[in-house]
Amino acid sequence: MISPAQMRMARAAVGLSVRELAERSKVAESTIHRFEANRGGMQTGTLERLQGALEAAGVIFVSADTSGGPGVRLKA
Repeated sequence: MISPAQMRMARAAVGLSVRELAERSKVAESTIHRFEANRGGMQTGTLERLQGALEAAGVIFVSADTSGGPGVRLKA
């Protein structure tokens, strides 16, 4: 599962606004705002749609490991 911080970083990395991500993922803007602000969780299916839209835009989500915490990077 991606974190709110990862979602914010991913959107910034590919230059997507909340509105654009909402349109691409078919998720309400208010849901995205609430999740990114750490004001509530999200159903697995909804989070998968958001993650899929961000990955389609060129983001790779990186899990935490011994060298650092979770993050994002762009596809080559």
